[in-house]
Amino acid sequence: MCRVVDLKQAVLAKNDSAAHTLRAELGARGTTVVNLLSSPGSGKTALLERELGLARERGVPVAALTADLATENDALRLARSGVPVKQVLTDGLCHLEAHMLRRHLDGWMPEDTRLLFVENVGNLVCPASYDLGESLRVVLASVTEGEDKPLKYPTAFGLAQLVVVTKTDIAQAVEFDEAAFRAHVQQVNPGVDVVLTSARRGEGLGILLERALEVGAGGAVHAPVMARQRHTHDHHHAGDHEHDHDHGDGADHGDGAHHGHGADHDHGPGHHHAPGTGHGPGRGRGDEHGPGHEHGPGSRSTHPHSGVVPTR
Repeated sequence: MCRVVDLKQAVLAKNDSAAHTLRAELGARGTTVVNLLSSPGSGKTALLERELGLARERGVPVAALTADLATENDALRLARSGVPVKQVLTDGLCHLEAHMLRRHLDGWMPEDTRLLFVENVGNLVCPASYDLGESLRVVLASVTEGEDKPLKYPTAFGLAQLVVVTKTDIAQAVEFDEAAFRAHVQQVNPGVDVVLTSARRGEGLGILLERALEVGAGGAVHAPVMARQRHTHDHHHAGDHEHDHDHGDGADHGDGAHHGHGADHDHGPGHHHAPGTGHGPGRGRGDEHGPGHEHGPGSRSTHPHSGVVPTR
């Protein structure tokens, strides 16, 4: 008899717990977290700078935390908006995690902060797998990246609660096919809103701010089909399971062996649950439960993980 414990799964499970706690704590103090994901060079820093400036003009208490592998360039740009900004250097880690976010918020974020925008590391793979305790997950793509971007990164786009297209001022020059892009987004995430923006011309300026404020006020949030499907699938396999298994390799685990499940068990952003359950924005890899996933007595969640690099 043996019990296999996957360190990768334990790391993601720990992140879920931390995200759930952080979401509850920030919600109790009236702070809404917006997680911004995109590829490098998508223009999210330029758009966020305009949105932060607009929030300041309207008197909305807002702050921003930006993450990069190196340099403080983005923080310096965002600070021009006049709102509290903090740079996080991940020292090679390709994403933020909930415990990292919490550590950097302690003693820095003003108590009256109504909105916290988190500019995640430029990457559409790893960040999609980690909940940060956010209430709104936004994926951005520039017109220069190609209309098939949603199909190439189905997890990131499939779990988004809002999709933002940037740099529309050069859409014609790069022959961006808006209809094809929208069709591909709907293919992986039916019903999600797609908004067009240009930080240079001001097109769509304020939409991101308004959506965040609506969510903070208790407004409806898009629930991705991918998240609902993975939630339903997961509940057929949730927790510790006791089976007699023939693993085909001569290993006899015996009665009561515990097995994790690793096939796309995923809870995505905005997933709605009956009272007594707690789920947050989800991930798209392995046996993945959205952050803050709660199970009944004796149940257990395990998750794969690609490893952790020390951060500062």
